[in-house]
Amino acid sequence: DEQGILTVQSNLAACLADLGRHDEALVLKREIYARRVAINGASHVEAIGSGNNLALSLRRMELWDEAATLLRDQLLPAAQRSLGPDHDFTLNVAQNIALGLMFEPECDDLLEAETIMLDVVE
Repeated sequence: DEQGILTVQSNLAACLADLGRHDEALVLKREIYARRVAINGASHVEAIGSGNNLALSLRRMELWDEAATLLRDQLLPAAQRSLGPDHDFTLNVAQNIALGLMFEPECDDLLEAETIMLDVVE
């Protein structure tokens, strides 16, 4: 089934990243996220998880703006709406927003990162 294929592709993308083949992993993660959204909808836990994996790869490739937009504009609202504010995936997305703020070279808003991290741990 297609869900199983997407899971295998996700594992392959992780292997590619572990081998340092980040460009190939990023292409595959984009495809996986797009398929998960098409099959399950943007608010499904599998789509949110795949989107979060994509955002991490975007950050790893220093595509800061694209990662932040995906996390803030798509994944966090979807996770809050469908999973609730205290779900592990919702908290993980929020944490990744904060980490992006902390490590983005041109970011000067560490107070926002601190606020988000405090919300995550509470």
